[in-house]
Amino acid sequence: MTIGAAVHDAFGLLFAGDGTLWQIIWVSLKTSLIGLGLASAPAVVLGYLIASQSFRGRRLVIWLVQAALSLPTVLIGLLLYLLLSRQGALGSWHWLFSQSGIILGQAIIALPVLIAFTLSAVQAVDPRLAETAFTLGANRWRIMLTVLHEVRFGVFAALINGFGRVLSEVGCAMMVGGNIAGETRTITTAIALETSKGEFAQGIALGVVLISLALLMNAVLLLLQGDTHNAGRLR
Repeated sequence: MTIGAAVHDAFGLLFAGDGTLWQIIWVSLKTSLIGLGLASAPAVVLGYLIASQSFRGRRLVIWLVQAALSLPTVLIGLLLYLLLSRQGALGSWHWLFSQSGIILGQAIIALPVLIAFTLSAVQAVDPRLAETAFTLGANRWRIMLTVLHEVRFGVFAALINGFGRVLSEVGCAMMVGGNIAGETRTITTAIALETSKGEFAQGIALGVVLISLALLMNAVLLLLQGDTHNAGRLR
């Protein structure tokens, strides 16, 4: 099959509403969004606390968070495989080769991305913001919300990058999910499988979906930032 024919067939699959193709897309979106949702709140709070609090070992913690950003997802998949296997510490959960296992992996993968972006955004805030809020009688919870509101676009960027990271990873999903058709086959594992079989149409179609989602997410962030900047000029 020529590249032109494969591209033609790929768009045919997308516009024809191919059930197998959209099932794969649904599994990817479901596991990625749930995994990101589970990691978001604790990661944002941890990022804020690491950035705003002084404690022994803080620089070591920051170094570990930043190092975790480059941790291969296949290694995370291997560690989870060992934990979730029948002889593993979490084997009684029966999450290996299931969507629950993939969701756990996605949450772990998203965690350092969300922490690092939030940490960086909070560190860039003028410290007088928190000091002013404290002077006005705000408690610690209110101070945190005030600072996070100030850096909301940094948090949005964290969420978008975290979603992109978990949606596009293949190593962990392959090892923990097992690439089971209709159950744990995600966009990236399907692309790897179809390409290895020499069937490029479905792989190209799924690649188009990934690119479209990436463009859409970043367009939303740019629009939000643009609206805020324009409102600021009007004031």
